[in-house]
Amino acid sequence: MDRNKARLWFIRLMVYLLLGGCGFIMLFPFAYMMFTSVKNSTDVFHYPPRLLPYSAVTAEYEGQTLPVYEFEIDGETYEMVLTDEKVRYGFFTTQENIDVNNTRQSKILVELPIDEAVETEEEVTLSDPSTGKEDSFPVFEVPVSGESQNLLLAYRSSLDVFVEPGNPEFRHYAVARTAKPVEEVEFQLDNYDTVLGLNLDRAFTNTILVTVGVTLGQLITSIFGGYAFARIPFPGRNTIFILYLGSIMIPFVVLIVPLYRLMVVLGWQDRLVSLIVPWIFTAYGTFLMRQFFLSIPHEIEEAALLDGASRFRILWTIFVPLSTPVVATQAIFTFLYAWNSFLWPLIIIGEGDERNPVLTLALIQLSNIAADKPNLVMTGAAIAILPPIIVFILAQKYFIESVSSSAVKG
Repeated sequence: MDRNKARLWFIRLMVYLLLGGCGFIMLFPFAYMMFTSVKNSTDVFHYPPRLLPYSAVTAEYEGQTLPVYEFEIDGETYEMVLTDEKVRYGFFTTQENIDVNNTRQSKILVELPIDEAVETEEEVTLSDPSTGKEDSFPVFEVPVSGESQNLLLAYRSSLDVFVEPGNPEFRHYAVARTAKPVEEVEFQLDNYDTVLGLNLDRAFTNTILVTVGVTLGQLITSIFGGYAFARIPFPGRNTIFILYLGSIMIPFVVLIVPLYRLMVVLGWQDRLVSLIVPWIFTAYGTFLMRQFFLSIPHEIEEAALLDGASRFRILWTIFVPLSTPVVATQAIFTFLYAWNSFLWPLIIIGEGDERNPVLTLALIQLSNIAADKPNLVMTGAAIAILPPIIVFILAQKYFIESVSSSAVKG
């Protein structure tokens, strides 16, 4: 029994690990996008890549705000800022430690500003027996542990000068390119203000207007159409419904040209109304509502009719409240379709229209304007993706309820 229980727990653990891994793989791109949207342009190109947004810590020095770098000197850690000064540095060693082929690979014994060493008139010529390369090295008197010592100058280099902001007399010399900056986690929320200032705020507002218009239009027409096909008997009802349902099989590319010509005739090209009115009718939504209304018992409707209720009152006070799950399901699908619509806005509005842009078109312009700033492109993508996620989270209870009820009925 204990062995079977342990086996069951092991299987469950493996299942949870597998599902957790799949969930992580699915969510990681979204998390990377969100974190990148609050990074600065420098942090985006950091190698190796980091998930969290980091910004350089700065300090005031001589009236300037400068980045802070961290150095370990004599076992202690110092935070210093980079100045505009540069110092010529000399790297000294002995004859035995010189690498003639690549002097920068030599074992350096002493490194200090070249002005602190005294050049002698001597010069040593060394060669590498294996390659035959020969080179000459000047000899300098270099202070080592308080005593002067003759060493060879392996190579020279310019180093940047770093100072402590609170103690400018304390100086350190290093290459700024290889210095370790001091960083802290900081979310750059200004990215959203920057992106919205690139006409994305207008596109966001237009997209909300179009999406709400299409969603409400489809819900209203689908509810009325579904109720008529489900409950109101009239000649040719089933035939008309089949023909209406068959329109789903017509590809959108077939409708583009006649629909565009119709918009031109009405004078709706380059206007938001052309993104709303043609799409407030949907055979799919009507079919969805009809099938759900058919499942509602006839006795409820007959009792309401006997009490003198009109068809309209029966629909909005009985059928619609009972249809909350299916209404939420269609609202989610319609919202996602209208929010992410791209091809039709591109045709009827155009990419370069600044009066009536929508998000899908504005994101193309943003990717061109901020091609060298992936953080701003990710910010635009975050702005576009967050509203559908919020809508789904708020409506998921009804969506799951609709799926569950359909499975039980099936």
